[in-house]
Amino acid sequence: MGQATSARPGVSYVMPVYNEAAYIDDAIASVLAQRYEGEQELVLALGPSTDGTSERVERLADADPRIRIVHNPEMTIPVGLNRAIRAARHDVIVRVDAHTELAPDYTDTAVATLSRTGAASLGGLMVAAGRSRFQSAVARAYNSRLGLGGGAYHGSAVEGPAESAYLGIMRRPALLEVGLYDEGLKRAEDWELNFRLRSAGRLVWLDPALRVTYWPRDTWRKLVRQFVATGIWRGELVRRHGGRHPLRYFAPPALVAASALSLLVVALQLAGVLTGVASTVLGLVHLAPVLYAALLLGLLLAPTSGRTLADRATFALVIATMHLSWGLGFVRGFAIGARDAVDRSRIES
Repeated sequence: MGQATSARPGVSYVMPVYNEAAYIDDAIASVLAQRYEGEQELVLALGPSTDGTSERVERLADADPRIRIVHNPEMTIPVGLNRAIRAARHDVIVRVDAHTELAPDYTDTAVATLSRTGAASLGGLMVAAGRSRFQSAVARAYNSRLGLGGGAYHGSAVEGPAESAYLGIMRRPALLEVGLYDEGLKRAEDWELNFRLRSAGRLVWLDPALRVTYWPRDTWRKLVRQFVATGIWRGELVRRHGGRHPLRYFAPPALVAASALSLLVVALQLAGVLTGVASTVLGLVHLAPVLYAALLLGLLLAPTSGRTLADRATFALVIATMHLSWGLGFVRGFAIGARDAVDRSRIES
C-alpha cells in the first residue's frame, strides 16, 4: 500500500463514470481541490461513454498524475467500484460519484471522524441541487422527508451509528474482509454492503458535518427510469433479507397496491357486483389514494414547495413520480426478482 507523506493516511477516491459530460469536470475538480495533507489519488472506473466523457477523462488523466483509470466495460457500478478499490494504493477509500461535488474540507473531516469513531464505513449528508426548474424540484424532493422516506443522510443532524452510509469513506481492509460490493446488484449496492459490514460486527457511522452536493436527474424520463430500477432492486433485497429493512421502504409499494385495489373495487362497484356491507368494507381502500391526492394538493398549495404555482406543481408531480415509480419497481422486484433490470437513465436521453 502507498504511504502518506505526513501523519495523515493516504486516501484513494474511487469514482464510477459513464456518460457524465455535463458534470464530470466539476466532480473531478472538487476531488483534486481537497484541502488534505496526506497522499491522494483518484481512481476512475470508466465505462465506454458515448457523450465525450471518456475523452474528457483521458485528457484530465494525462495532465494530472493523481488521476488513474481502470476500465469498466460492463458499465455496472459495483463492478467498477470493486475494480477501482482493488487498484487503489491506499487503505482509506472515499467513494465519489460523477454527479457529486465535495466540499473542500470533506476528506480532512471524514478521515478525522473515521479515526475518532473506529468506523469501517462513514457517510455524511446528500445535499441535492438543481439548475433547471425540474431538476430543482427533484432536488427539493431528495432533500425532503417525503421524497425518499427520511433516510438519515437526507437531513439528519444527529451524529451516530447508521443503517447505511451515503457514498462512503471506508477502510479498505474491512471492505476486502466482507468481499467488497456485491457485483450481482445493479442498484442499492451501498445499503447491501453496509448491511454486511454491520452483520460482521463493524460500525457504520453518520457524520452530518460531511456534506456532498448531488445533481439529480434532469428530465421526467430519466427520473422514472432511475426510480423504477431503484425500486426493483430494493424489492430484490427484501426478497433476500426479509423484513430487515426500515418501514419507509414499504410505503410506496403499499400505495401502489392500495391504488390498484381501489381501482378494482370501483370497477366491481360500478358493475353492481360488489354491494351492501362488502362494498362498504372494501370501499375503505379508497381512502389511500384519496388521502394521497390530498397530500399532493397540499404540496401544490404550500409555499415551502416552491416560489411559484409552476414550481409547486412540478414539485408535487415529482413527488408522485418518485413514489409511484419506486413502488411499481419494488412490486416487480419483490414478486419476480430483479433479474437483469438496469437503470437506463444514464444510457438513453
